[in-house]
Amino acid sequence: MSAAVLRVGVTGAGGFIGSNLMLALSERGVEAVGIPHKADDAQLSDLFSGVDLVVHLAGVNRPADPAEFWSGNVVFTQRIVDALAGQGRIVPLVLASSIQAARDTPYGRSKRDAEDIVRAYGLRTGAPVHVLRLPNVFGKWCRPDYNSVVATFCHNIARGLPVRIDDPAAEIGLLYIDDLIDAFVSIATSGQSAAPGPVHRITIGSLADQIRAFRDSRTSLVTAPVGSGLVRALHATYLSYVPPQNFAYPLRAHEDQRGLFAEFLKTGDSGQVSVFTALPGVTRGGHYHHSKTEKFLVVQGQARFRFRHMVSGETHALETSSDQLQVVETVPGWSHDVTNIGPDQLIVVLWANELFDPARPDTIAAPLR
Repeated sequence: MSAAVLRVGVTGAGGFIGSNLMLALSERGVEAVGIPHKADDAQLSDLFSGVDLVVHLAGVNRPADPAEFWSGNVVFTQRIVDALAGQGRIVPLVLASSIQAARDTPYGRSKRDAEDIVRAYGLRTGAPVHVLRLPNVFGKWCRPDYNSVVATFCHNIARGLPVRIDDPAAEIGLLYIDDLIDAFVSIATSGQSAAPGPVHRITIGSLADQIRAFRDSRTSLVTAPVGSGLVRALHATYLSYVPPQNFAYPLRAHEDQRGLFAEFLKTGDSGQVSVFTALPGVTRGGHYHHSKTEKFLVVQGQARFRFRHMVSGETHALETSSDQLQVVETVPGWSHDVTNIGPDQLIVVLWANELFDPARPDTIAAPLR
């Protein structure tokens, strides 16, 4: 007998957070039910029938009329809890509130009142309730020029548009959308609630500089350490705002009678990746390094690598091809070259452990005989 499918109702399902949550729930086999803001009381009751949990994301934060704070945040929340209470069963409720609820502003008061309504629902019905006060949330699909400076910076910088910075030293706290979604999914699937995080601290000036660095990496080829933390999250977010017509960018190739050479990717502390070609019968290289190390991978064709020890004169040779997917390493103190021994163009991917420095190239000519 198959297990029952979890059903989660989501208000604000078409918004920034809602779109991410609906997709994440569907990935996990959860049936996500979007709850329209314009649904009347009868429709709300029908939509909530059979749901196991409701995540309340809908709200108003930048209305033309401040009175909409009350109708959009307070009245609608009351209608939500009334419809849930009328189900005659316990339905847990998650409210996405805001750190602005601590402020005495029309928006802050409306979010605080919504929190009180949700807590009262929990006390009245015995339903578990989870109130999450969220800082600035950023990530893919957030609207620029609305409520996320990250979205605005990413959108504008990706398109060559200016960004406005009043105080570069002003610090903000940022919560990445994936970390928030993980918190919602944890509540939905296990009932366990925890403050979503981490909340990253960064100045407005540093934020803009980092996003500009992502843009500039297409010409400098130097990528930031985008594998973890805030930089990883900002990098993913920035790329989500790149227009489709700019998904690809060209590399600068150096070409001569031997073939071509092009740098592909550079890092601050882990070297760089390049690609080169060689025509049939062509030999490239013929040098040694004192400290620089390299890894070669033949992705098309056949190659012979030769090595000679610079002191002992010992030699070594090996052959490899794209059929083997074999990494060949160069060793400090050994001169080396590579020859295309096949009938087709040779294509090789090359990683070096350091960026090329023309002032200290650590590449000394020593042709092999």
